[in-house]
Amino acid sequence: MLFGKKSGIKNRNRERYERIRRLMWIKCSSCGKLVYYKDYKENLYICPHCKRAFIMSPKQRFNLLFDDKTWEKITLPTTTDDPLQFVDRIPYVDRLADARADTGCSDAVTTADGTIGGVPSTVCVLNGDFMMGSMGRAAGDGIIASIEHAIDTKRPFIMVVASGGARMQENILSLMQMARTTAAVNKLHENKIPYIVLLTDPTYGGVTASFAMLGDIHIAESGARIGFAGRRVIEQNIREKLPSNFQTAEYLYEHGMVDMVVERRDLHDVLARILAVLTKQPREPKQINIATPAYDTSKKIRGMGETDAYDKVLLARHENRPHFLDYISGIVDDWTYLAGDRLYAEDAAMASGIGFWRGIPSVIIGQEQGRTIETRQKHRFGMANPDGYRKAQRMMRLAEKFELPLISLFDTAGAFAGREGEERGQSQAVAESMSVGLSIKTPYVAVNVGQGGSGGAIAIGTADRVLMLENAIYSVIAPESCASILWKDNKFKADAAAAMKLTARDMANLNVIDEIIPEPDKGAHTNWQTTMELLSAAVANHIAELQTVPVDQLPAMRADKFFAMTRDVEIFQPAHDTEDN
Repeated sequence: MLFGKKSGIKNRNRERYERIRRLMWIKCSSCGKLVYYKDYKENLYICPHCKRAFIMSPKQRFNLLFDDKTWEKITLPTTTDDPLQFVDRIPYVDRLADARADTGCSDAVTTADGTIGGVPSTVCVLNGDFMMGSMGRAAGDGIIASIEHAIDTKRPFIMVVASGGARMQENILSLMQMARTTAAVNKLHENKIPYIVLLTDPTYGGVTASFAMLGDIHIAESGARIGFAGRRVIEQNIREKLPSNFQTAEYLYEHGMVDMVVERRDLHDVLARILAVLTKQPREPKQINIATPAYDTSKKIRGMGETDAYDKVLLARHENRPHFLDYISGIVDDWTYLAGDRLYAEDAAMASGIGFWRGIPSVIIGQEQGRTIETRQKHRFGMANPDGYRKAQRMMRLAEKFELPLISLFDTAGAFAGREGEERGQSQAVAESMSVGLSIKTPYVAVNVGQGGSGGAIAIGTADRVLMLENAIYSVIAPESCASILWKDNKFKADAAAAMKLTARDMANLNVIDEIIPEPDKGAHTNWQTTMELLSAAVANHIAELQTVPVDQLPAMRADKFFAMTRDVEIFQPAHDTEDN
């Protein structure tokens, strides 16, 4: 605690506030510096020196998260205090009495109803000040009752967690709360109730290994420490020093376990944006108003003019062509980036999130290539690892759960070919992405906005409607590679492009795509505004059509669409001068 307990002295509420009243200064237990209490309170109980975010009481959390600090506490069930009659240095009943006196709460769970961004919601707080937020029978019952209340009232459920784990004084009865709360979360998912988890400092043990890591969206408060076993336990166990940022919120973000890391003062607004999309709040279409970045128009595109097909290849790769995040910035309102595959990593090559596409609440995924040297390295030129494709699968399932349209903007030379990808199952990840995309029960529109390269592209392209920008390309391999393999010389790349039939017009003739979206006369790179207006309108129109179809029928219709492809392609069969002719 920030107030600094002395060993052996009970820190009662009255003693705590009398000390503050007398001194008005407190010592941060994290960095050791003195903090003026009023500044500390106005800073939302975050040390202004070291930025350590300390535990907030349930009341403080409710005031932070609910609109206008208006909320109503709900009554939770009670249970007997000491089922095992547990005694260590201090009897369990005495520890409970101390915790109740210190916090004014009957146990570690407190729940309230209110609105967040105008959306009626239920917030449940696991209070880290009550016996370190440990989970016993009362806490388990409180969480389950809170979830059942959210289901009955059809309110989004936000779980705010600060906990040391299971409560040792209740032994196996505490362990069983992991299974009980997980069963309750399963009911939330079955009833398609949004479940958002806010992980705060600290969150460990049986809490992270159960309901706290099963949310639709995971938000980690900046500075939070989150894990299963504690740092000291792990270091003693493996006999090595762990990284300085180990188990921090930022560390979990890098390793794909949380969707975002958010500063405490921004939590309300972030939750409001998320809930607006997940609960399909009405929204007027965003007016597109985007400028085309300046580029060197006098610079000749090397290789242009050899064949029309290869000209399209070069236009699809043009350095000023808009990419995924550019389209998001221009078209999507209230965008929230969602990160991580919940297994291993956050892959920036595969971007994903939720927002309003021309007023339509949607889940949106796609490859981001980057534009500068730094961003291209970060995004790996849009070539995703297995983690990226598993993140895409997670987004597909999120879209299905809330019956939100899924929009895919694919633009990649292919899935990343590297050691890490093979070790983590690149082939399986691509295959599973196609499988999930074909099976989800929600409208799915995919757009080839640039390079449709091999399995890396079709992994997020098995949609109800597949569209293609006029100067995009779609191919099993790059024409340069095709020329090197079949012509034995890269200089035949333009001939290979023509032979491969990889343009949008070719795709339409082959019945691979449903619509060609026109581009400005000289290409998308010359006029972002017009490109985005045309693309956004086309996608919105197809979504509107698909939303008239019962969602249960969509997977079968989608499968039939792909079954029908490639059956009649005689139009492109070349004439053969052989003795048989």
